Amino acid sequence: MALLSLENISVAYDQNYILKDFNLNVEQGSLISLLGPSGCGKTTTLRLIAGFLEAKDGRFTLGGKDYTRVPVNKRNFGFVFQSYALFPHLSVYDNVAFGLRLRKVGGAELDRRVRAILDTVSLAGFEKRFPKELSGGQRQRVAIARALVIEPDLLLFDEPLSNLDANLRVNMRVEIRRIQQELGITTVYVSHDQEECFSISDQVAIMNKGVIEQLDRPSTIFKYPKTEFVARFIGFTNFIAFDERTENADRIALKAKGHAFAASKVPGRGEQKGLKGAIRPDDLILGTTEELEAGENRLTGRVKVSTFLGRSYQYVVETGLGDLTVNKEMEIPYTAGQEVRLLLPADKLILVE
Repeated sequence: MALLSLENISVAYDQNYILKDFNLNVEQGSLISLLGPSGCGKTTTLRLIAGFLEAKDGRFTLGGKDYTRVPVNKRNFGFVFQSYALFPHLSVYDNVAFGLRLRKVGGAELDRRVRAILDTVSLAGFEKRFPKELSGGQRQRVAIARALVIEPDLLLFDEPLSNLDANLRVNMRVEIRRIQQELGITTVYVSHDQEECFSISDQVAIMNKGVIEQLDRPSTIFKYPKTEFVARFIGFTNFIAFDERTENADRIALKAKGHAFAASKVPGRGEQKGLKGAIRPDDLILGTTEELEAGENRLTGRVKVSTFLGRSYQYVVETGLGDLTVNKEMEIPYTAGQEVRLLLPADKLILVE
């Protein structure tokens, strides 16, 4: 049973709906990320859960209790902001203790909880420092400690790593996942960074215009995007429109302008709708016409553009079904205008809606 449930939620500014009949369930102890481009509704969803926004319609429950109209100060939720939102005039200790003091916790109990959570986020010994004396990563840990020390029912993150440099982001996302798993706290995490979300989440909800296009494990979304939007968002750049399809037990036969293709069925998905195929540049196999014979799932084309990427070359190949992009590691690159052949492996060709 889900701990958190949003049922047919609608949020609108004037008559402009950001979310309409929106549904989401989050299991106890899991970390779910809301991922998508700017304006997709992910931050609106987070702010609604936090209590900063009120739903026009629908119901929000947590642990079976209706939170739809509960004010923000009555929700025992921890919120980690993008800007950290630390008090510059307070020490690390007092920043972390702030929420406890608001809840009338004091004395030995306050001290025990503050020191315990600072130890959890690896900031023991930093109690007397002020925010200006800390690095970006340390300030972010203070913000996380402040959210956790109140022992929240739910932990919310709003793009917490966007202000950090690349290396520090990698380290901090590992820390966030470690802390979340160590404490077993249910967490909703918002980001526009695909790698960040995929690396720390139990599930990812990819949103587009206020709708969840796909909600699944990161590995499933990465391998088997359900819609064209999801595929493009996570790095699929090659798309083929098919004219017809025929299904049998374990594969789908396809045709496009006289070319024959086959796609493997996605395990556990059931019926795969759509007549558009998607494949990543790294999954295409490229060779000369001598190396790859003509046949099913093969296309002949000419190299249009060659780009050196370091470890590999990226080619744009002009084919009868449009331009396709393919990556290949090789010592001597193909030249512009050279005739080549592409193989689209059946298990890498994904049908999307």
